[in-house]
Amino acid sequence: MKDDLLALFRKTGALLDGHFILRSGLHSRQYFQCALLLQHTEIAAKVCGWLADKLRKFDCDTVISPALGGIIVGQEVGRSLGKRHIFVEKEEGKLVLRRGFQISPNERFIVVEDVVTRGGRVQETIDIVRAHDATISAVGVIVDRSGQSKPDFGCLFVSLVEMNVETFPADNLPPDLAKIPAVKPGSK
Repeated sequence: MKDDLLALFRKTGALLDGHFILRSGLHSRQYFQCALLLQHTEIAAKVCGWLADKLRKFDCDTVISPALGGIIVGQEVGRSLGKRHIFVEKEEGKLVLRRGFQISPNERFIVVEDVVTRGGRVQETIDIVRAHDATISAVGVIVDRSGQSKPDFGCLFVSLVEMNVETFPADNLPPDLAKIPAVKPGSK
């Protein structure tokens, strides 16, 4: 499946090479632009179906995702699992539950996202769920690029592919990367 997924990333132009600033603030030579992959509805259904299959064994009532990158993933995983999907979105720089979405105490959630490096937005989503006295059964992502610094979300964390992509702090870039203008392609 990993090879099939990477082939789809390449076929759709969603695996980019260059100098990128990630949402985490780290810099990288590669960037997974999942929106380019997921714009193709048949590919989105297939890839998110693969993720849903890995999450099917976890007890859940609802799928939740952080906007913007996780919305399509959440919708497709929720559809595949036959579960409701809601999302959290940014308001004044932090994620919040809006649009009349409700979280009930003791409701069981699976959090899904497109790509995780440090897992900050997934953790914010988990914190929102837990603040409503609900529980997290698992976290599922298409691409886990956290490498050795895998985040601990306090539940099982599954991915379709683990990519050990080098990342660098802004003040310690390798010379070849420092020569290339940086691009910040992710959602704001």
